Amino acid sequence: MASGANANMTAVRETMDVLLEISRLLNTGLDMESLSICVRLCEQGINPEALSLVIKELRKASDSLKASDNSTS
Repeated sequence: MASGANANMTAVRETMDVLLEISRLLNTGLDMESLSICVRLCEQGINPEALSLVIKELRKASDSLKASDNSTS
């Protein structure tokens, strides 16, 4: 039974490594932790397109805050 769990964990790790490489090739800017969260959300039924829109909006908001902080410094 333990070897089956190890094999499953190895398969999950390899899958995440492949997804991370694809993410990097597409210049998504997601690190392994962020990508893992996105995968888990999609597995739970979150619409991937909606998730990508939220991520883009959060990045825009973050960039705006950084720009306003830089202009006031």
